[in-house]
Amino acid sequence: MADHRTSPRKRPWVVPAGVVTVLAGLLLAVVVWSSDDGAPAAAPAATESSPADAPTEVQGPADVDTAAVERRDPEDLLAAGPVDAPVVLVVFSDYQCPYCAQWSHETLPEMMEHAEAGDLRIEYRDVNVFGEASERAARASYAAALQDEYWAYHDALYPDGETRTESELSEQALTDLAAELGLDTEQFAADLNATGTVEQVQANQQLGLDLGAYSTPAFLLGGEPIVGAQPTQVFRDAFEAALADGS
Repeated sequence: MADHRTSPRKRPWVVPAGVVTVLAGLLLAVVVWSSDDGAPAAAPAATESSPADAPTEVQGPADVDTAAVERRDPEDLLAAGPVDAPVVLVVFSDYQCPYCAQWSHETLPEMMEHAEAGDLRIEYRDVNVFGEASERAARASYAAALQDEYWAYHDALYPDGETRTESELSEQALTDLAAELGLDTEQFAADLNATGTVEQVQANQQLGLDLGAYSTPAFLLGGEPIVGAQPTQVFRDAFEAALADGS
């Protein structure tokens, strides 16, 4: 298959106008959380808006350099689809985000079909804007990935398109979930707090924050940013457009 990687492109996050105020508030919340007592100042609000809202460009700390974000690393444990797929979908998510759970339940299965067909590469990056429990869940999903069970564990963290409670994201609860899925719990527990796991989760989180993805879910699909759990049709159309553009 031909190498479909293109030269670096930079794109601003494109957000419906009604979301701009929400994102500004979320950015402030993240700043307060980072500098205060370690707890989020406020829970993120919905990033969905009506189709009638006109899109507005919102710049993060830097425009999106697609070449830097789309890793296409064959050793990436949080990815599905061939590394040379014509289209890449990068997902910035949080395991305590209800809209991430909704998107994962409603839209991800269709995107996975494209990955299985070889037309799409999906790469997950946990941003963990909700704090410690989210970061712990991200480490747990990476520990599951080390046993080749990332997607099963990922789906289990969003049962029926819902998020788990914070108590269900404790270290013991996450290990119990690994046991339910048939993982080696001794190895899982070791990997959960391993230096390599912590470093990888922190690197993924920093990537999202550096891009200005302070609200989850956020996406880069075919080089074009999308913010919020938009309807599946939005992703369907964006994928088809990116596939046609790269053909």
